[in-house]
Order: sequence, then C-alpha cells, then structure tokens
Amino acid sequence: MSFVLIDDPSRAHLLERSLQGKERVALDCEAAGFHRYSDRLCLVQLSVPTQDFILDPLRLDLSGLLRSTLEDPAVEVVVHGADYDMRLLDRDLGIRPNRLFDTQAAAALLGEPSLGLAGLLERHLGVELSKKYQRADWAARPLPDEMLEYAASDTRHLVQLAGLLRDRLSELGRLEWAQEEFRQLQGVRWDGDEGEDPVVKVRGARDLPLRQLAALREALAWRDRLARDRDRAPFRVAGDPALLEAARSRPRTVEELARVPGMNPGLARAEGPDLLSRFDRVDALPPSELVPYPRRGGDGRGRPPPEVEELAERLKEVRNRRAEALGIDRGTLLANSVLVEIAWQGPSTLGGLREVPGVKVWQAEAVGKELMEVLRR
Repeated sequence: MSFVLIDDPSRAHLLERSLQGKERVALDCEAAGFHRYSDRLCLVQLSVPTQDFILDPLRLDLSGLLRSTLEDPAVEVVVHGADYDMRLLDRDLGIRPNRLFDTQAAAALLGEPSLGLAGLLERHLGVELSKKYQRADWAARPLPDEMLEYAASDTRHLVQLAGLLRDRLSELGRLEWAQEEFRQLQGVRWDGDEGEDPVVKVRGARDLPLRQLAALREALAWRDRLARDRDRAPFRVAGDPALLEAARSRPRTVEELARVPGMNPGLARAEGPDLLSRFDRVDALPPSELVPYPRRGGDGRGRPPPEVEELAERLKEVRNRRAEALGIDRGTLLANSVLVEIAWQGPSTLGGLREVPGVKVWQAEAVGKELMEVLRR
C-alpha cells in the first residue's frame, strides 16, 4: 500500500511528523454530492514529496490537524481546480489556505489543450490516471484499498506538475497573472444557496407560464424532501426533465404521473399522491400569488440597449484576436459578461477599465490597450 491512511486520532502523528518543515503540500478533497443528499467532505488527500496520505474526515476531526499547515502563508498548497475544494474546506473544516498554486488555473493561462488533471499529467509527465472511480460514493465505509489508491493518485504528482507549469509561466511572463488568479481563489468561501429560487437551476424553467413555474417549485420541494429522507442526491430520486414535464403536463392521477417520461413508476406510485396534492394547491392559487422567474444579476438594467450590445460585440472581436495571439481561451482572457459590463460603463481610461467589476489587473495589462482603442472611438 503506497499511501498512509489516517482514520484514527492515534495515527495523526504520522502525518504531523511528515508535514514539519515542508514548503509545499498537494491537496485534494472528495465529497459525496454525486450519490448523497449532502455533499459533505468525505476524504482529504495530502501529498508531500516522500509520502501520500488519505485522511478520513468522517472518523476524525481534521480542523486542528491541518489548519496550521494549510493556513501557513509559508506553505504553498498545490491543488487542481481549487474552487470547490476551498468551499468544502471553509464550510466543513473552517480552514482557509493562504497560499495556493492551482494547476488548472495555471494550465488555462498557458493555453493548454486540456485542463483536466489526467490530460495534464499524461502530457507533461507521462502518467496515466485511472478513471474507474470518478463517480464513486466516497461516503461509503469501509473504502477498499483500490479506491483509496485511486484517490491518492490525484495528489501524488501535483507538486511536480506545478513546478513544470510554474517554469513555463515564468518563461512567458505570466507568473504574476497566475498569482493573481491564485489570490482570488484563496478568497473563495462557502456561500451556500439559501434563499435562491430552485427553478433557476432547471434548464427550460425560464420559459414556463407562471402556474407551471409554481408547479415546478412544488415538484422540486417534493424531490428535496425525498432526497433528504433517503440521503440520496436529488437527481437520483427524480431528474429535472421529469419534474419539468410533470409541471407542464399536470398529471391528475398517480398512473398519469408514472407515465411521465423519466419518472420512476415505483416512485410515482409510492410518493406521487403528495406531489399531486401539491399540484392541486398550485391550481387553487390566485394569480396575484404566482411568483415569476427571478431576474438574474439584480442590477435592474435589463437587456442592454442596441448601442451597448454593438459596442460589446466590437470588444469581443478585439478580445478574440488578442486571445488567439496569446494562445489562450477567449473566456480565460476575458468573459463575455465582463465585456458587456465594460460596454455598459464605457471607461475612458485604462485606470477606469481596471475598476470595472470582473476585470483583473493581468487582464487589463494583457488586452486593456486594445479595448481602450475601441472604447475611445
């Protein structure tokens, strides 16, 4: 077994000794959201140059064990795709790393053809990662050694990969770009989705009439109750398309509900009466109580006027040419939504451009001059 499993407080000293004096560690987290109702933190993988560790947060408190290392600004924490890991660490352990190197963000700034960890490791190190347990249930216990070995492989080569990417960033003069991206990721916190209208996550919901939209909200609440009771991921109880179709077609009987495409007939017969009762209550709502689809953004401006849209298109053309010259993805250089905001605000100076929400310092340096030429016409 090429990793050390820490699943009992009595074994914590094995990790503590290995972390002493280390300047960088590789980190990854596994959650259970693909299978369980809660996407709680289920596994933490940590690698140092001489050893890989698997830590079990379901069996011991990792906050005290990891905080001093991960929050030490002298220790670089190497991750791949840090956003979700940072949210899990913040929510479940209250840990907020102070110095990151994200190999995925670095690869994006280098214009890598593939940003996945497996693709990067194969391209740069000749290492092939198995995909066997990509969608495993990490909340199950005990986890077989084969699964744990798979998990350990996610961090085993990260520090070496980071070193290669760092050298290339330096050669291209983009290391400061990456460091700005890393600092932003360090500020990521768990914000949850409390208060958010659940219909915004359902494709096709925006176009529903108000009463069907209300029915969809009830269907989502019905599914959420069942998922919570069964500790299953909501989509494993009933998929969004099935609930959307039920809200549209408004079945009147359990048998009609069971015939909705994508609906599990057994679920419909066992739990369907509750959903049908919810639909009946929606039918009885007066029009004044029907809630429209929420407007996104919250700035109240609505759709940009034609002149702003036309300016945004010209800015996109400039962005596209510059991205091609740099060899990076267009969205990495500057997202379309940010270009629209620039068009709305119409800054007249490079300093004003940097103050537009969403514009980073490195982006202003990389494409700001070209954007200002368009804005000043």
